[in-house]
Amino acid sequence: MASPLYPSLFQVNTRVRLSELSAALGRPATLDDVPDTELDRLAADGFDLVWFLGVWQTGEAARDVSRSNLGWLEEYRRVLPDFKESDVCGSCFAIREYRVHADFGGDAALARLRRRLADRGLRLVLDFVPNHMAPDHPWVTAHPEWFVAGSEELLASQPQNYRRIQNAPGGGSRVLAYGRDPYFDGWPDTFQLNYGNPALQEAMLGELSRIARQCDGVRCDMAMLVLPEVFRKSWGISADPFWPRATAAVRAGVPGFLFLAEVYWDLEGTLQQQGFDYTYDKRLYDRLEHGAARPVREHFFAGLDFQDRLARFLENHDEPRAAATFPADVHRAAAVLTFLSPGLRFLHQGQREGKRVKIPVHLGRGPVEAPDADVAAFYVRLLECLKDPAFRDGDWRLLECRPAWDGNPTSDDFVAFSWTGPDRKCRLVAVNYSGHRSQCYVALPWDDLPGRAWRLADRMSPAVYDRQGDDLARQGLYLDMPPWGHHVFDVSCTDWPSPFSAT
Repeated sequence: MASPLYPSLFQVNTRVRLSELSAALGRPATLDDVPDTELDRLAADGFDLVWFLGVWQTGEAARDVSRSNLGWLEEYRRVLPDFKESDVCGSCFAIREYRVHADFGGDAALARLRRRLADRGLRLVLDFVPNHMAPDHPWVTAHPEWFVAGSEELLASQPQNYRRIQNAPGGGSRVLAYGRDPYFDGWPDTFQLNYGNPALQEAMLGELSRIARQCDGVRCDMAMLVLPEVFRKSWGISADPFWPRATAAVRAGVPGFLFLAEVYWDLEGTLQQQGFDYTYDKRLYDRLEHGAARPVREHFFAGLDFQDRLARFLENHDEPRAAATFPADVHRAAAVLTFLSPGLRFLHQGQREGKRVKIPVHLGRGPVEAPDADVAAFYVRLLECLKDPAFRDGDWRLLECRPAWDGNPTSDDFVAFSWTGPDRKCRLVAVNYSGHRSQCYVALPWDDLPGRAWRLADRMSPAVYDRQGDDLARQGLYLDMPPWGHHVFDVSCTDWPSPFSAT
């Protein structure tokens, strides 16, 4: 079956999900215990890709850091009122080895899970962390030259960014840099890889090639950090480009392999040009959180060659929960704009149930939260929309919203766009992204409106409107919507006689 132009991805927090299953089963759960019914539901809900976060082997060195960091400990206690030290498993991004964690059933259990996903038309996405490794990764002692070195002066002046290791080759000790980006202190449970070393690049390409034999795509953590210009800014070290060669080499061996980049700082286009299928769209998220329609609408001015390759989300393991960030009515409006725009539609475990607590990646367990029935019902309707061929493979167009009358500025509060499906079925999405009632006329894009009667049936509510095509073509569709109101219209021609037709 051909992949849709606009697929949907579901992120599973593997550790947390297996912890939930362990509690239900009364024994440690592995990937083999992920129920078939769960995979059936993901397929039935229209997802194409499933990202199992954090399957790789981690170690005690990173876990010790996670258990001793005072700031992180405060966060754990906020998240888990019954927090225990055993809940700390260490960050899943402090990888000791790219093999499936022994506690999860190892590589064989992952292979079986992948087959079960494939049987349902689902593709498996895993993590690739290019920037850093765990302190107890074998390379730290076998190839310390593959990591960014520090100095005694840097260790003394920036202890938050450097650490001394013992048992370096030849005896003695060595100072290495923590992994980090240039704007924050280092991650003390990792060491920074040195992309200025060609041998390190070859080794990472080897790791990536092995991962590509175990899954259908990778989500690359902080992918922009290894871009030569960013790496030089962070470390003062020149490096050859990694991503163009890596993406091409992997696809040469595994055609159709998918690359998704976590990326910020307006470098999305750069990584798309270097071989990534999709890049995070954090800017849309930020504009939606700001709560004003115009910046959101202007974000959609970008060409489809760029937008088609953006991963649109309202939450993930890094961001706060959408239900906690956005008031309920704003959440619904923001979700309609996020997931019914072009690009990869990216949803997170717990989002559909309205969970509110963000779980740190250092924890293997989350709090028990009762589902929010209203949020769940909303996402059922939204996911039904996402299964529609018009939204998966249709033509998208941003629409003009004109003033409803002179002196009424509220048309600026609308974001509206159309979809025309492969079967010529028409869809209209309109959102009043503001905290007050607003009115506008939406200019519709279809050239067969005149002389016919049209029905607009809202998929998100029981609302149905009948309109005369001549008026729609001449003025547009008049909308008068409450604060944060939204419509997802099926637009269809009706057979009922139009009272406005000429006799």
